[in-house]
Amino acid sequence: KSFQGKDGDIIDCVDIYQQPAFDHPLLKNHTIQMEPSFIRKVTNEELYNAELFQGWHEDEECPEGAIPIRHARPGEYSAHRTIAPLAHRKELNIRRNYDTTGHEYAQAHLSPGNYNGAHATINLWSPQIMDGDFSLAQIWVVAGPDNELNTIEAGWRGDNHNGQPRFFVYWTRDAYDKTGCQNLDCPGFVQVDRKFAIGSPLNPVSTYEGTQHDIGVTIYKDKGNWWLQVQNQAIGYWPHSIFTHLANVATSLSWGGEIYSSGKEGHHTSTDMGSGHFPSEGYGKASYFRNIQYINSNGKFIDAGEELHPDTTKSSCYDIRLVTDQNGGSGTQFYFGGPGYSATCP
Repeated sequence: KSFQGKDGDIIDCVDIYQQPAFDHPLLKNHTIQMEPSFIRKVTNEELYNAELFQGWHEDEECPEGAIPIRHARPGEYSAHRTIAPLAHRKELNIRRNYDTTGHEYAQAHLSPGNYNGAHATINLWSPQIMDGDFSLAQIWVVAGPDNELNTIEAGWRGDNHNGQPRFFVYWTRDAYDKTGCQNLDCPGFVQVDRKFAIGSPLNPVSTYEGTQHDIGVTIYKDKGNWWLQVQNQAIGYWPHSIFTHLANVATSLSWGGEIYSSGKEGHHTSTDMGSGHFPSEGYGKASYFRNIQYINSNGKFIDAGEELHPDTTKSSCYDIRLVTDQNGGSGTQFYFGGPGYSATCP
């Protein structure tokens, strides 16, 4: 069935075996892994049901054996996609075959290694976004050389003027060339949860000097596949067979914000990253990532701690500040973002 939610989204309930993933040539004979072998135990501040963040199923829901697929609205998404921040790390001296013009970052990453996943609690905001731009906060799980880059990406993204954050996923196996896409717009991601619509708005959002709202995102390897967990709910997975380098382990992890500027203003974009306020303003004002963890080869969640390295494209426009709060229950965290165009960001 199809129906329209209170937020205006149109949702199709699609038989789980008829979802777009199985149009992928490598998934023709795929057997669905209905659930992971374990769910990450969430901390107290993350104990929200994933469905509480989406209003479309207040009056409707998909039946057992079906998944919700949201209709993308015409012109909703910028034609420009998220790009992994690897290309902006000066120490890597990367020669890339994809265009990063207009993309700016304030993110933190781990040194190259072998990783089986990543987790963070991500602060939710509605940033101001200029026409043709986007602003997002996400986790990147990456493997492979630059010209064969494999990525798995998940978080929230705003594309329109009110910056309403919508949950999104993304993947590629060839450095954003011919494979991969956002959400369920192409075959790849296999969804198993019937209550969470990828691409729908996340509510409520944080307010300046007011109540803060977060969403917990975990990407982890289980039985070979890469699972996505939102809060305490397993949403689905990327089968290992659609990847080359990520068919094994991830070799790089990043957390943080990204904006894309279409350059229409004639000066640096005024698009907000995060809350639109600099990290120096702190809690309740600047956007943050908390409980930043990676998953080691034994499947154990490890606090990123001092292994996390901050990086920003242009700190006078968007910045990042790491904080360690082991006694306060928030683990390794950072504040990030900024307002873009200003006297110090011309």
